[in-house]
Amino acid sequence: MPQFAYKALQPDGVAVEGLIEAPNRQEALRLVEGRALRPVRLGEAPGGAGGGAKVGAGPGLRLSLGGGNKISARALENFTRLLSSLLAAGVPFSRALVIIHREAAEPAAKAKWKELHDLVIDGMPLSDAMARSPETFPRVYVAMVEAGEASGFLDVVLAQIADFQSREKELKGKVATALMYPAILLVLALGVLIFLLVFFIPRFQLVFQGFNAELPLITRMIVGVSDAVRGYGLFLAAGLAVGAISARHWFRSPQGRRAWEGWILRVPTLGPLLAQFAMARFCRMLGTLLGAGVPLISALNVARRSIGNQILVDAVAESIDRVKEGKALGKSLAQNRALFPGAIVEMISVAEESGKLDAELLRIANTTEGDLDRQLKAVVALAEPVMLFVIAALIGTIFIGMVIPIFSLQDHIK
Repeated sequence: MPQFAYKALQPDGVAVEGLIEAPNRQEALRLVEGRALRPVRLGEAPGGAGGGAKVGAGPGLRLSLGGGNKISARALENFTRLLSSLLAAGVPFSRALVIIHREAAEPAAKAKWKELHDLVIDGMPLSDAMARSPETFPRVYVAMVEAGEASGFLDVVLAQIADFQSREKELKGKVATALMYPAILLVLALGVLIFLLVFFIPRFQLVFQGFNAELPLITRMIVGVSDAVRGYGLFLAAGLAVGAISARHWFRSPQGRRAWEGWILRVPTLGPLLAQFAMARFCRMLGTLLGAGVPLISALNVARRSIGNQILVDAVAESIDRVKEGKALGKSLAQNRALFPGAIVEMISVAEESGKLDAELLRIANTTEGDLDRQLKAVVALAEPVMLFVIAALIGTIFIGMVIPIFSLQDHIK
């Protein structure tokens, strides 16, 4: 009897892999699901028949850390664009997936596309097959594919997804480039500060120990910080690490994420920038889907997931409910002033009345992204001198605090 290798998630979320015997792939899938597992990957094992390793027993089971199975963003974009082109050229769906699998350069991508092909051949919709691999296909991606399948314009939607991915990557690259120099300054500042506290100040202390004069307050404070870093540095580092891990878990929880996102929206300068970025993503996604022929309600539900900030997602959800009640999109979005300024709402309302909503939404997204680029450059340009000033102030304070006592040493020597 054939053997099938599988990767699945246990109810506690732990990934396991193993072998199972079954007459065909569909039956193997049913057997894996019968063990209270959620299949992630299933394929015929090389070597044919043999004793199958079951969950929790035998050498066939191993925990999957997933370190080498991550699909790169470039590979996913190439997959999306190539699948769109093949479908638009009239290539049958299954054959298109075979071609993509054959042309894949990355081993991880080749295995993932083969898994996708097998699931689709078994009768599973493409969106459901993609939903089994959330580490590769984000929820917004799957939702857009689902909308494309429902509307019958899958090739067009896939092309729009590829364009959207390209623009997202370009925008993220601009943000990363803009923040690179301030990040380097911050790392250098921390390195210099630690060097001064750990190596420089203790040598100055040796100069002061031979005199019984009382040191100035600023010098005593600097020496105290140096002693604390040298004596308890490892404990401080461990505490910071534990605090960072705890904060990360809290931020990932629904309550923590909402609290953090609500707070960051209220931060001057940063909050409005993030709201503009979310609005641009929403408009681009909605315009992309409408241009591909996806119905308005379905497009709104997909675009809502692309915003990212849960506070803003909830606000847009209320606007979508008003659209379902029959109200115009512009008037429905007008209730959410934090995300859609009055001028944007007016543009959307006029475009909705003229039947050019998709084109206007994309134009708004392009304009907003250009404005964001300029604002980001201005913020970074302002951050650089501020960081240099802070670095100079810290180092200068340490230098002055350690030099002041030297001027009084001559009196004690006399």
